[in-house]
Amino acid sequence: MINYKSYLIFLFGSLAVSIGLQMILPWPFGLMAALAIFIVFPLFLRNRALKRMGGGFGGDPGGSGGGFFGQSQGVKYICLTCNNKYKGGACPRCGSKMKRADF
Repeated sequence: MINYKSYLIFLFGSLAVSIGLQMILPWPFGLMAALAIFIVFPLFLRNRALKRMGGGFGGDPGGSGGGFFGQSQGVKYICLTCNNKYKGGACPRCGSKMKRADF
């Protein structure tokens, strides 16, 4: 979960930065910068929280972003010929390609 203290710090920090940018920049550019800040900061907080939980978006080489109901172990298959559980294409025990998915 997102810690509320850090969330409030980011929220008020983004508010202060956006007000400062609106005072410095001319009217349409300050408004666009403030809206961009209010869109980017929650995305940053979510990405940080997901990385703490073991998921993540693009920069995570091993994570799949949570997967189906939070399971990031991948799909396992059961061979229809010898009932062997495995991952991948063909069964390592008998070589058959006939399989069914096991969630």
